[in-house]
Amino acid sequence: MAKVDFKPGNMLYPLPVVMVSCADKDGNSNIITVAWTGTVCSTPPMVSISVRPERFSHMMLDETGEFTINLVTRDLTRATDLCGVKSGRQVDKWQLTGLTPVNGKTVACPSIKESPVNIECKVTQKIELGSHDMYLAEVTGVQVDDKYMDEKGSFHMEDADLVAYSHGTYFSLGEVLGSFGYSVRKDQ
Repeated sequence: MAKVDFKPGNMLYPLPVVMVSCADKDGNSNIITVAWTGTVCSTPPMVSISVRPERFSHMMLDETGEFTINLVTRDLTRATDLCGVKSGRQVDKWQLTGLTPVNGKTVACPSIKESPVNIECKVTQKIELGSHDMYLAEVTGVQVDDKYMDEKGSFHMEDADLVAYSHGTYFSLGEVLGSFGYSVRKDQ
């Protein structure tokens, strides 16, 4: 197999695609689609999102320093795409998508009721990087949809039909190939 030189760029795919909800100090809220997101630290639990300064939500993030990451399922893919291509300057994305805002528990911005996982965050640092500003944030609260909980209190994210993003395309996650540590288990 031959390799072809490709222009330098972000080719780290697939990525989680999420809807980030945020609000300004007056309580006006918006939803932005973000694929530049990820886990930063386990203790304390921290995440990052990267947002272009010209995006409508950027001002809200700067003003309040709070946001909620809402995971995306197959059923939420169309709404996710709409929130990525429409601007909150021109449209009310809650109304446009039919998504339901729910009051945050630890933040003043809403979460999305239809999302299986809502991760409430408070910004600890903003890093201006170039095309995007990265917001490092501590996770202050997590809510999960009880339909993915079993009788033992375990959450089954694998049943949520989550979506990934790869080079401009949304994908439903497929079959399970293994779980952490399966390659060294003695029963293999």
